[in-house]
This record gives sequence, structure tokens and C-alpha cells, in this order.
Amino acid sequence: MADLVVFGEDWGGLPSSTQHLMKQLAEDHRILWVNSIGMRSPKLTCYDIKRTYNKCLNALTSKKYVSQSTELFPYVIHPQVLPFHGSKWVRKINRSLLKNQLMAIMKHLDFTDVILWISVPTAVEVVGCLNEMAVVYYCGDDFSGLSGVDHNVVEKLEKDLVNKADMVLVSSKKLLKKINNKKTVLLSHGVDYRMFSTPKKRPYDLPDIGPIAGFYGSISDWIDIEMIAQSAMALPSWYFVFIGDIKTDISILQNLPNVIFLSNKQHTELAAYVQHWDVAMLPFKDNQQIKSCNPLKLREYLASGTSVVSTYFPEVEEYSDTIAIQKKGEHFFQAIQRAYGLKEQKLQRQQLVEHESWGNKALDLVKLFDYLQKKAKLHIDY
Repeated sequence: MADLVVFGEDWGGLPSSTQHLMKQLAEDHRILWVNSIGMRSPKLTCYDIKRTYNKCLNALTSKKYVSQSTELFPYVIHPQVLPFHGSKWVRKINRSLLKNQLMAIMKHLDFTDVILWISVPTAVEVVGCLNEMAVVYYCGDDFSGLSGVDHNVVEKLEKDLVNKADMVLVSSKKLLKKINNKKTVLLSHGVDYRMFSTPKKRPYDLPDIGPIAGFYGSISDWIDIEMIAQSAMALPSWYFVFIGDIKTDISILQNLPNVIFLSNKQHTELAAYVQHWDVAMLPFKDNQQIKSCNPLKLREYLASGTSVVSTYFPEVEEYSDTIAIQKKGEHFFQAIQRAYGLKEQKLQRQQLVEHESWGNKALDLVKLFDYLQKKAKLHIDY
């Protein structure tokens, strides 16, 4: 079995698709997880200064490697890098720093037959440094439309990574069309079906009267806050519940009596909330990032059986028979009411995703890894 070196976001918190997949692969593959090396240069804000300080402190004070626990989880390390990826000289320094740090750890762990998995284009500089037998670029977002990144820098690095990778995996059909070459493969998101479909007790902090429309995830600038405010005012008997980090201006919602922001929850707690909502929302803006997205919560919502309402984006279209998708000229609150009328279709929604588990996605991934290993061996033998 191949050993995996994975460049992703920081391990922990609400898991990304890469984390879900690696948890499935950890039983048969040793995994070295490299925490985020960033997608933009830090700014002079309290958040960026604190984050940069913590990352530097972690990199300088962490052990050679850190094992998460005795369970089947990756070895996690804090990368020793400078967060200024727009500079050619900084990227060269980072290449040297990462090579020295990772090669020492890989030697200590006796890693062999390494597949390098990269889900952040800023890690492209490490390609070719680790004696890896293959490189996989996992593209889960359209970085040209993603907020909070240095677009010009990241787009150039992504093009370089696509060229260097032996295989490119994309999470949506829109991304498959964008990165259109013979080494690109569609690997759509999975879901922890058992966790989200197994009935849970009603959480104590949910309103106990009135219908509930809920959302969990990052409350960022891709959420249509004005549309939510209009819906909450149009449906005063409904409660609108949000769970997640607030990263955008929500001032127009804060004085509405039927809009509630709950504290952050662990991923394992979310099933209990969505199961006891009357409607689960995907209230996205129409922008480039959303047009290419394939949100993990979409399949989680479906697995719970809860009615779903969504603004339109390409990946939601295949579920149009069981999801209330906002129509052109329709108010979002009207779509919420339509979704409420679909409550009895719980079983149909669950059947759509019951075979889309992360375990099944990992089996597909293992087949792709086997192909890369055979290809690498043929090249070496030749």
C-alpha cells in the first residue's frame, strides 16, 4: 500500500472532503498530514496577526511529528513556511524548508512508495522534492472565484500544479469542465450516511415552537444575508437558525426576533440539528464560487431526510425532484414554503444518497491509487 503525504487545511474542526477520505484510507495507508500553508498573504488585521503568530509558534515548537491518537488517524505536522506565496524567492525558501522538514519525518516513519496529495495550489513547490512516485491534485473549489485568497497568485500556481500532477481529481462537473484534460477524474463528494440518517434526540437549544429553517456552515459572504432577512420578515412564525463561524456582516439579521445564531457545534452534533429542522437551507448567492461548488452539507441534508430549499447552482439540479430549488422570479420564502410541502418525501431524499458513503468514495480512490502505482512501476522498470 502507498504511503500518503497530504497537503490540506488544518486538521480538525468541521471536516473537509479530503479529511473524510483520509479517515477512510487510514486503515490501510499511512498518512502524513501537513496543516494549511495558506492561500494568501496575511494582512494587518487582528485575525491574520493572531493566526500567523499561532502558526509560527506551532511550527517552531511542535515535535518532529504528532500522532493524533492511538486511533487510525494521520500523523499531523505544522509546516515550517513563510506565508508570502506571491514571492518567487519566498516559494524557493519554502520549498527548501518543506523538503528538509518532510524528508526527515518521512525517513523517521520509514515512508516508501509515496503518493503526494495536494488540495491547496500553494503547495505546488514541493512537487518533485519528496521522491514521490505520483502526484494527485484534488480540486474541490474554483479558486478563481473563492473569497479570501490571492487570486492572481493562486491561479498561476494552480496551472503549474495541474501540469505537474499525474492525476487531477475534481468534486463537481463544473470543475471537470474547467480543468479539461485526459488526466482529470470526477470524484464527487460522499456523506456519512449512517450518522446523518440515524434518528437523534432533539437538541435542547432549538426553538420548541414554530417551523424551523436551518443552516450550518461558514456564514460568509457567499450567503445571501439580505435574502434571509427578507424571508424572515415574510415568515414571522418561522424561526431561522444558523450554526457556524460568522465571517460576514449580519447586522440586518441581528434585530430580527425569529433569527437565531447558535454556538459552534462539532460535526458529530450536526445530524441532531438538521433532523429536527423543518427545512434545511442552501441560501447561496449566484457567483463564480457557488457555480462550481458541490457542498458537503447538500448530501448531509439529504441523508437526514429533512426537506431542503436551495438557490440555484449546477450541482443541486440533479436533485430537483426532491429539493425545492428557487425559481426565477420567485422569492426565497416562497421556495421555503414549497420545501415545507415536501416533508413527506423523506425516504426519497435519503435513497438518493444512501450509496454515496465516504467508504464507497474511498474504494473508488483506492482503484485510482492502484492505477498510479502500476503506472509508476512500469515507468521505473522501463
